[in-house]
Amino acid sequence: PQSLLQAYAKFSGAPLTVNTIENSWRAPKGDVPVLISEDVVISQPAKILNFLRKQKYNADYELSAKEGADTLAYIALLEEKLLPALLHTFWVEAENYCSVTKPWFASRIAFPLSLYLPGKMSREALNRILLTRGGPPLYNLTEVEAQIYRDAKECLNLLSKRLGTSQFFFGDTPTTLDAFVFGFLAPVYKVCFPRVQLQEHLKQLPNLCRFCDDILTCYFRLTVSGHSPAGQDTADANLQKLTQLVNKESNLIEKMDDNLRKSPQHPPRKLTTLKLAAGGEASSPLNRFSP
Repeated sequence: PQSLLQAYAKFSGAPLTVNTIENSWRAPKGDVPVLISEDVVISQPAKILNFLRKQKYNADYELSAKEGADTLAYIALLEEKLLPALLHTFWVEAENYCSVTKPWFASRIAFPLSLYLPGKMSREALNRILLTRGGPPLYNLTEVEAQIYRDAKECLNLLSKRLGTSQFFFGDTPTTLDAFVFGFLAPVYKVCFPRVQLQEHLKQLPNLCRFCDDILTCYFRLTVSGHSPAGQDTADANLQKLTQLVNKESNLIEKMDDNLRKSPQHPPRKLTTLKLAAGGEASSPLNRFSP
């Protein structure tokens, strides 16, 4: 959901600031991602997108009614056909879970929950797959796994055919559908898994790979120094302000120095000894503010 929401914010021009938290239960509603705008707190991706649209950050402004209907249909297709395979790839496939997903998530969760929550999320992913895709005639996990990967590959083929040679799904401007497709595909495309069944099929579809690369380059690119272009502009502006401030201070000090040189000289006064309170700290009101 995070990559989906970030992509939509980039496409619609929403001034979204991403803050990383170590513990998800510290979020206002105990879940992530969560959007906080003044006194409004929204925690579900669909509700976050609706809120952004109501604030006039709409990536679908130029779509026709038919294109809007196509968007809803393709999003439903992604959630029905592709999402189960993504959940399995990240959370159920044992090698991927143990070598990538579990260490990845555990590193962002405080001990001792880091020992418990990844396993809980893995079990929830498996239960979701079995509840939604485990009905007759699929009676065991092996049959379910085979079916969800067949469905996911068919979904990728359909997306590839729909995209064709276009830059985005509805022409030259990214929309909600592009954000959803990117949010689903980019993690599979970029994460290095030991078991890469879905990733291998995705990499056989060059237009979908190019689609992900173009969005990463145009909307999420980093400079050599590790700053995004907008972040680099902000850093440059701050550096310019700091330079101006230093120059002003330097000029002021220079004037003060000239005034001191021109003023009559007096013999130095003896400095008053500063008395220390018990414990070796200065007896000063400032100490009340020390850590």
